[in-house]
Amino acid sequence: MALREAEIDARGSIKAKADTDALVACVVEMMSDNFETEAALDDEADKMAEAEARKHPGLDVSRLRTLIKQRLAEKKNFTI
Repeated sequence: MALREAEIDARGSIKAKADTDALVACVVEMMSDNFETEAALDDEADKMAEAEARKHPGLDVSRLRTLIKQRLAEKKNFTI
């Protein structure tokens, strides 16, 4: 069942205890860290997939890269 916009609108019902600018800065920093972590996972998965592809030429590198990235994310408790 889909919710109507009025049912999920939180304006006015959430009262921040901190300065809005500080909250926005915190969210921006958190998202930036998230993007950096995902980029690092991508780089590591690329390197590992390329190394395996050299050993086994018939592998689907893009599929392997995706699987490696998922495993690395699980190990680091990171949600993709």
